Amino acid sequence: MFETARDWLIGQGLSLSLATPILRVGLGLLVVIVSWIVGVIVRRILRRVISKIVTTSSTNWDDIALQHGVFDHLLRLVPALVLQLLVAIPLTGLPDAVGLVRTGLHIYMLVIMILVIDSILNAALAIYRQYPVAKRFNLMAIVQVVKMIAYIIISILILSMLLNSSPLALLSGMGAMTAIILIVFKDALLGFVAGIQLTANNMVRRGDWIAMPKYGADGDVLEIALTTVKVQNWDKTITTIPTYALISDAFKNWRGMEESGGRRIKRSIAIDMTTVRICDTDMIERFRRFAYISDYIDGKLTELAKWNAEQGVEDDVLINGRRLTNLGIFRAYVEAYLQHHPMIHKDMTFLVRQLQPTEKGLPIEIYVFSKDQRWVHYEGIQSDVFDHIIAVVSEFELRVFQQPTGQDVAGLLDQLPDEVDPA
Repeated sequence: MFETARDWLIGQGLSLSLATPILRVGLGLLVVIVSWIVGVIVRRILRRVISKIVTTSSTNWDDIALQHGVFDHLLRLVPALVLQLLVAIPLTGLPDAVGLVRTGLHIYMLVIMILVIDSILNAALAIYRQYPVAKRFNLMAIVQVVKMIAYIIISILILSMLLNSSPLALLSGMGAMTAIILIVFKDALLGFVAGIQLTANNMVRRGDWIAMPKYGADGDVLEIALTTVKVQNWDKTITTIPTYALISDAFKNWRGMEESGGRRIKRSIAIDMTTVRICDTDMIERFRRFAYISDYIDGKLTELAKWNAEQGVEDDVLINGRRLTNLGIFRAYVEAYLQHHPMIHKDMTFLVRQLQPTEKGLPIEIYVFSKDQRWVHYEGIQSDVFDHIIAVVSEFELRVFQQPTGQDVAGLLDQLPDEVDPA
């Protein structure tokens, strides 16, 4: 065919030296155009066929593969295959040129294959994340290691084609570069080892709430990759932490709280110690009207009266024997109030206690767990509890301690007598 076309050009008046290159260039352009047209037609037809099959299938695996471009990358091989078959036509009699073009086509095919492998791994990871086990075992680091190995292998094959050398010869020559390779891939190797340890020891999962102040991270884990862990903080910023840092440094994982079914409320209010006193008859009668503690007061009065009678304690001296105090009754009220609160866990740690008195008053600490773990709802429950407690403190003739304010000082100054004019 090549000789026939060349003879026809010579018959048209062209010389042999001019007809041959013109024919080669023309046939070359024709081959490229035909390959491109065939590739476009085949790709469009096959894409429609594949899309129709994917949309009508009952499984969603093929949908995910289509979304990640697996089929699109495979269809990119069609023009190269057509060109592979037709390339010898314009290069008849030039075996070296044919070999060079086919080497370029092989390199192109290898590049497309690594893209196919990359998209297949991405699709496989997306499919895996649809299952509950994905929260327990993170495969992102493993997938990235497989990608890295595939890229290295393809790069070695491409380099061997360009150098016209055996891949094994290149690998043997890279042995002397092992130390350099270890330095270059240090972070990847450390991240890979850390990823295995994190998964094996169940230390952190995608979706966990972790706090790592050293890196300014406090939020949900978005992704655990080969070298980095992405954390979305509560202010919607993204913090990137080296994967190996989760092994070498300390961090807090709130998963235990989420799995427990409760979230801790640990807060205290400071009571002015000068307002703590033994209850007299009028105080007790008034406190008995509080529904939450009326039974408690009756029971304590019976218990204390019996004990005082056994000890021969005189009732008219309050400091003798055992007596009720307004602070003790207040603590009993707070505990009863929390027991009746519908959003407080009764089966988890439940404490209302005194802490060490300080120059800032006597702290009464509440240590309980809310049933709702969601941040906004948890803060609302906690605020409602302390709104009520602070509001009822005065009903027990107690006062919350706080530092003097400018308004307090101004009030004292207003109470001072006016200065007398010496005149």
